[in-house]
Amino acid sequence: MKKLIPFIILIILASCKTTKPTATDDVAAIRSILDQQQKAWSDNDLEGFMAGYWQSDELTYYSRGKITKGWHTTLANYKRNYPTKDETGELNFEIANISQINADAYWVMGSYFLTRDAGDANGTFMIIFKRINGEWKIIGDSSC
Repeated sequence: MKKLIPFIILIILASCKTTKPTATDDVAAIRSILDQQQKAWSDNDLEGFMAGYWQSDELTYYSRGKITKGWHTTLANYKRNYPTKDETGELNFEIANISQINADAYWVMGSYFLTRDAGDANGTFMIIFKRINGEWKIIGDSSC
């Protein structure tokens, strides 16, 4: 019995081992967030769209030659510029590249396509995702 106890402890410890997410897991999680954002935007749910962003005053958004700081400021700008479904329309992303920066950060490059009653709009973006408290969040966005 004394010889069996260390073996049982080893099995218990091995079963408690947590696995670290792989790059494949990370990319899948990031793609899932982007899919959720497309749906939220297309439903004119700007708060839902912003759920993919880091809710911090340090969130950085760059567009039209201007830097905007802060989650609340970015949301307010979206609400002002896209007040109705006519302006938000339907959003689709075309992802060109997702590349790892380090174990807790990725950059994503792609294009966006807005099909809407107010007139279609298309452009490109580069966003930075960072793992914060175990969750992927956009900490920087440059769109044009």
